[in-house]
Order: sequence, then C-alpha cells, then structure tokens
Amino acid sequence: MPKMRTQRGAAKRFKLTGKKKIKRGKAYKSHILNKKSPKRKRNLRQAGLVAASEVPRVKRMLGVG
Repeated sequence: MPKMRTQRGAAKRFKLTGKKKIKRGKAYKSHILNKKSPKRKRNLRQAGLVAASEVPRVKRMLGVG
C-alpha cells in the first residue's frame, strides 16, 4: 500500500499548536475591507481554532495521527 500524502492546500492553511490543536486563519479578511470596522479587521488578524467536529477531517488531510 502506498504512503499517505499530505493535502498540500490543507498544509498551507492549518498549523498544529503545541497541544496538537489545529490553528487556522479567519475568513473575510481578503477584500471589501473599507466597509468593515477597524475593530473587526483587527480581530480577523487573530488566529482561530478548528471546531472540534472538523478536527478528525483536518488531521486526516494533514496526515497526523
């Protein structure tokens, strides 16, 4: 059986924290920024965590156990 391959698109979007949680960037930060408040844009810069229901799927894409 061949080796599992990491999905490269997922590897660019997600990082593991020290406690094996999955860190992600937030959406809605790429364009149409002039109607968004500075507070909202500032909060979008902070990293978020992947929801618990999605963790098994993302870990499978990343190839981590």
